[in-house]
Amino acid sequence: MSFRKYLVILSMVLFGASGDALLARGMKQAGAIDIHHLLNVFAVLANPYILLGILSLLIFMWSYMTALSFADLSYVMPATAISYVLMTLLSIFWLHEHVGPERWSGILFIVIGVGLVAGEPLRTGDPPASVPAMDAAEEQR
Repeated sequence: MSFRKYLVILSMVLFGASGDALLARGMKQAGAIDIHHLLNVFAVLANPYILLGILSLLIFMWSYMTALSFADLSYVMPATAISYVLMTLLSIFWLHEHVGPERWSGILFIVIGVGLVAGEPLRTGDPPASVPAMDAAEEQR
């Protein structure tokens, strides 16, 4: 796998976990909101943590879509699951949450599963049918 592909997978992990942690921090500051009071839902968008969280999750989505363009979903999804480890560490050290032994056991199973999937090839079947315009653009690079 090329360095660019590793970078895409890494950005999925980093921006997914940090986006969720930023949203959690912002919502703890904003307090409870109710969908029946729509103005309160939009009012939380003034919180910088929430805005940064949304931006991080948009970058995560871009990375996720990029990863799906070169790898199977069955490879990409477990790769994103490793962000649970980072998210848990952010929860402990930045949000000061308690993580009990049951959660750590679950995270251990996730890490083992990601390790098993990481040994598989990126694509397990035939590549999808290509678009002629895309092929021409790739040849110019």
